[in-house]
Parts: sequence; C-alpha cells; structure tokens
Amino acid sequence: MNPQRTKKLKSKLDQLCHQVTPFRAVASGQLVRVVGLTLEASGCRAPVGSLCSIETMDGELVAEVIGFDGELLYLMPIDELRGVLPGARVVPLGEKSGLNVGMSLLGRVLDGSGQPIDGLGGIQNSESVSTHSVAMNPLSRRPISEPLDVGVRAINAMLTVGKGQRMGLFAGSGVGKSVLLGMMTRGTTADVIVVGLVGERGREVKEFIEEILGPEGRKRSVVVAAPADTSPLMRLRACETSTRLAEYFRDLGYSVLLLMDSLTRYAQAQREIALAVGEPPATKGYPPSVFAKLPRLVERAGNGGGEQGSITAFYTVLTEGDDQQDPIADASRAILDGHIVLSRALAESGHYPAIDVEASISRVAPMVVSEDHLNNMRKVKQMYAHYQQNRDLVSIGAYNQGSDPILDNAIRLQPATNAFLQQGMKDSLSFEECATMLSQLAAQC
Repeated sequence: MNPQRTKKLKSKLDQLCHQVTPFRAVASGQLVRVVGLTLEASGCRAPVGSLCSIETMDGELVAEVIGFDGELLYLMPIDELRGVLPGARVVPLGEKSGLNVGMSLLGRVLDGSGQPIDGLGGIQNSESVSTHSVAMNPLSRRPISEPLDVGVRAINAMLTVGKGQRMGLFAGSGVGKSVLLGMMTRGTTADVIVVGLVGERGREVKEFIEEILGPEGRKRSVVVAAPADTSPLMRLRACETSTRLAEYFRDLGYSVLLLMDSLTRYAQAQREIALAVGEPPATKGYPPSVFAKLPRLVERAGNGGGEQGSITAFYTVLTEGDDQQDPIADASRAILDGHIVLSRALAESGHYPAIDVEASISRVAPMVVSEDHLNNMRKVKQMYAHYQQNRDLVSIGAYNQGSDPILDNAIRLQPATNAFLQQGMKDSLSFEECATMLSQLAAQC
C-alpha cells in the first residue's frame, strides 16, 4: 500500500477516534438504583472524581462519581438526596470546576465547594485555581527553624510551635477545643488564617465566627464551613478546600495558620463514602482508604520552598470516650509533628486551657527555641510531673514534708505553675513575654 495513503488513513482514523471519545464521555445514562446515599447509573461513562447532573422532581441534582463496577457508575450527591425517580436521566458534566481565590477571600465564609455562604456576594477580583495540587518534593521544603507565636502561654512556653509544623489537638467533646482555636486566631502572628469547621454542630459555626473569632480575627481569616448535616462528600471537600486555600496563600509568600476542626470528621466522611461503594471495613470499621487519605491531606501543609511562605497546621482529633488509642488518633500521632492533649479532668476542675503538658509534646521545639528556653522548659515540666505523680499522697496527707526535697519544691511551686499554665479566653501574650515568664518560674525550681 502507498505509504502516503497509509499515513492519510491513519490521520483520518485518529480524527474519528478524537471525535468519538468526547461523545461517549458525555452521553447520558439513566439511574437504575438508590442504596442509602449512593446512586447507581448505567449507560454513560465518566471518570472517578467528575460530576454528573441527575434530573429530579425538584430540578437538577449534582453528584460526584465515586466509583464504578463494569458499566455501572456509583454516584454520591453533593447536596440532599430528594425527588429522585427510577430511570432518571444522568448527564456527565466533566471535571470539577476550579476554586475561586484571591485576597478578597479574607473575612469571608465559604462552604465545602468554596462558594460564599455569608450573603456578601461573590468573590471580587478572584482567579481560578485547580482544586487539586501537585505534591511538593520533600527536599524542596525549607526546614523548620523559627517559632510561631500563637498567643497562648502554655503552648508558646512549654510546647513551642515552629512555622511549618503540623500539630494535633487531641480531646474529647466539650473540653475547650474551639475556644483554644479561637485564642490562637486572635493571638497568632501569622499573616493569614484559614479555619475549616467540618462536621460540627451548625450552631457552632456562627458562634465561632462572631464570638470566638471576633471582628479582629475575622479580618485576616477565611472560614470554610461544612456542618454535620451536610453530605459526607461536602465534609470531605471542606477539608480539601481549606488546605487548598492555605496552599494558595503560602505560594504567595504568606505565613499561614491552618486550623482544621476536625480531622476525625474528615476520616468519618471518607468512611461513609468508602463503605457505601463496598470497600471492606478494617480497623474498628474504618476502611483502608481512610488511612491512605490522612497522610495525603496532612503532608500538604508545611514550609514551602524558595520565596514561598509556610503553613502551620493544627488538626483537632476527637478521642471517643477520651480514648487515646482510637484508630484515627493513633494514626494521626504517627503522621503529625507533635500533639497537644486536652484533659477532661483539668477542664472539670476549671483549669483552662485544659492542656495536659505531661501528655503533650512538640517534636520541633528543640529546633526553634534557644538552649536556655529548652532547659527552662524541662525544669518546669519535671517539677510539674513530679507533683502529679505524687498528688494522691499529698491530697490524703500521707506525705511527710522533708522526705523528698524535690517533691517539697514541687509542692511549693504548684500554685505558681498552675497559674502560669492557665490563661483567660480573651488574653493574648507574645512569645517573648511567655519566654520571660517561663524563665522566672524556672529560676524558682
């Protein structure tokens, strides 16, 4: 056959294939089954992660492709599942739309998809970026070398956080997680604050914004909210949107504080989605995909490279029944750069913030504070721990003063140590002030 004719035929075939592929990708199908929150559609093709439109009695319902089995697509609606009929038309819409970003985001409240829900109109002077980010080469990141002031004395002095560090805030319900996050938003020296409120009570969203965050904190903050009554897909997106916004500001060179409440709700949302498509449960009902997604989300925070800024992240982790061996808590400790444990016993005794300095640790503190600060930190922590280990003997009067000189000193310093670790909700102290007060307390040890 003539080589030139063969080349023309091949070119024509390539053109036909190019024309056929988009047609097959957008051909409509129909809904064949609804199981819980999962919809099953046949007759159309769409990649995992893309969106589809489903005709309902109440208009169009947008759903995301979360899996497939042969020619059967598994879909999960982004909003409430309502008005769906058997055989409803399903039309692939293509990939997710981009995320609107810009400095005008500061002071705004968004939903899990990045759309404003504060009634202040659209995002002005915005640009669109992909919802997905490219993983950063770990060798291109700057090392953590300087502290970040969060305005909380117990953290600044005893659990110093470095710029680019990722910390876990471990606590049960009702021990002051949200209040502590609010204290950090008002007292931090970070340029931009991104707050993700995921899976919490709807009442807490407005309360956090107006009372805990306050007008001053809101001016340099972006809040992404997906309450507990939203779909698991929206809760999952809220965490990813929060992280993507933090990455955007980091790439502009800003120091970003990312507060995500909570990482546990992210894991639970992924569990709901994974179980809905038939993934087998593993550890305490959590499928393996949950433990694969956690590090992918957390590793996106941290220092950038070159002229980029940093993302210092605090992830709250709910410990069911104050169980520190909860599978999500256990997995989180392994991938984070430290953990702050809030104690229910301290909270019940009126000690706020209820930070258990014995059970908490910052793994980068030795790299961001001076040798003197580190020695002062160790002295105070040793005295505090020595008292806690013997407090039952002291409480019942079984200890005779003079038997242990170290314990005698610890008992003497206990009121001052407790006062040092406590702080009012509206109070904020600079890192230098905290270091000076720590030095004064350590001098008495």
